[in-house]
Amino acid sequence: MEKIELEEKVVELLKTVYDPEIPVNVYDLGLIYRIELSDDLTRLDVDMTMTAPSCPMADFIVEDVRLKLENIEGLSSVNVNLVFEPEWTQDMMTEEAKLELGML
Repeated sequence: MEKIELEEKVVELLKTVYDPEIPVNVYDLGLIYRIELSDDLTRLDVDMTMTAPSCPMADFIVEDVRLKLENIEGLSSVNVNLVFEPEWTQDMMTEEAKLELGML
């Protein structure tokens, strides 16, 4: 798989992960800060955040992201880092997410 195809697959899978309390996926919510593939395309690092540092579903969501990404053929390691810098704001959401949540 080429790098661009692999990155598209990562985004596609991230769009299947939801916070049970919000009807929008983590990617469109703007919770994914960094997606980085190693040069040999076997290692994936993802930095993500939560809408609030005290999110009670954080462990569940991070584990869901990790498990889904680990299913990508060819990856030998997936590292999901939970970060809180920069702090998440509603401005990070896609237009689709804002529309879904009635913010437009």
